Amino acid sequence: MPAPKPLHLKLPGPDDTAAAAARLAPHLRAGDCILLTGTLGAGKTHFARALIQKRLSESNLWEDVPSPTYTLVQTYDDGKCEIWHADLYRLSEPDEIIELGLDEAFETAVTLIEWPDRLGDLAPKNALKITLALDEDSRTLTANWDDPRLHTLTAQDG
Repeated sequence: MPAPKPLHLKLPGPDDTAAAAARLAPHLRAGDCILLTGTLGAGKTHFARALIQKRLSESNLWEDVPSPTYTLVQTYDDGKCEIWHADLYRLSEPDEIIELGLDEAFETAVTLIEWPDRLGDLAPKNALKITLALDEDSRTLTANWDDPRLHTLTAQDG
């Protein structure tokens, strides 16, 4: 099966970024990983927060979803599986990933990783790669994936 074409979405405002995350949230399962790339202020944390809150709300749960910038990892339980939200900006070596337990979470949880370049060779091969870029008055979301299951999830938006 040929690799799917990247998905490109124009996101005029923060609500559109949150809506894109909310559309994806119900389809994720344990073992799924989203690698979020973009400059500071591009909307990585906003996207992750909206996705986590959507997952929690589907189980009638609510929890504050702060940025993991200083804690490195925040975890949540939506009643179906754990969700790990990691900000790896402050990490300097991939060995620190193992110390955090992220290598195990890649198999047992939904993981959202900001600054995934810090993962090095530990990045999951079938991860959904999302890049958020700032334009003059909006954002552009570009998604790439290798997992055939993700093709069917995102084809409706393309």
